[in-house]
Amino acid sequence: QVHLEESGGGLVQAGGSLRLSCAASGSIFSIATMGWYRQAPGKQRDLVARISGGGSTNYADSVKGRFTISRDNAKNTVYLQMNSLKPEDTAVYYCYYAFGINNYWGQGTQVTVSS
Repeated sequence: QVHLEESGGGLVQAGGSLRLSCAASGSIFSIATMGWYRQAPGKQRDLVARISGGGSTNYADSVKGRFTISRDNAKNTVYLQMNSLKPEDTAVYYCYYAFGINNYWGQGTQVTVSS
């Protein structure tokens, strides 16, 4: 089992920045993929960014150049630095951990960007 604890969400004005953190505990493998999805009200949950155990990254087109994902394997933690935030970035952000056929999700953290 893997437990994911997210932190760092909140309310910010457009153009501002936030950093999300997700600490993993339990049966952790550093080669696992970790990342972030988000879900706005009435919409599906979409990928924001992910990072492989080797450090390869993928981003949604809507956040490229503004968001940066990173990980600290010594701390079993993944980060999402979000800059130049827009009102359309408002959503619940979910951390995830994937290894083999097993996927785990955090409880979600709210990010609200005011215009």
